Order: sequence, then structure tokens, then C-alpha cells
Amino acid sequence: LIHNQRTHTGERPYKCEECGKNFRQLSSLICQWNIHTRKRPYKYGDCGKGFGHCNSLIHHQRTHTGERPYECEECG
Repeated sequence: LIHNQRTHTGERPYKCEECGKNFRQLSSLICQWNIHTRKRPYKYGDCGKGFGHCNSLIHHQRTHTGERPYECEECG
């Protein structure tokens, strides 16, 4: 609930000391820190490629599985 409230209020209490960006969630700040430190804690087991953000890992997994969860309304 608090994350949703911050969306409406614009509150961003977590600040990256490296670049000055502010975030609503601590997890977003941690992902940002992974970018600055070049840490890649999310690894795909099949190929060993690492990512700084879990969403990037999910997107990469789809390249291996061929999954295409979104369909274009124009061309299908």
C-alpha cells in the first residue's frame, strides 16, 4: 500500500549517493547501485549471463525459451 501511496504523492525517499536519482522503493535503489558497481547478482543458469536487475534476467530468459508474452494488435 505504501508503494502505491508514493506513486500518488510523488515521494521518493531513497536517494542514490552516486548519481543523485531518487526512488520510491529500496529495491529500485539497490538495482541502481548494481548498475554503478557493475554487480550482476541475477544469473541465468543455462548460459551463465549475469544481470543487475531481475527484470533483465526475465527478459533474457525469453530469448532462450522463445516466449513472446505480448502480441501486437496490428500485426498479431
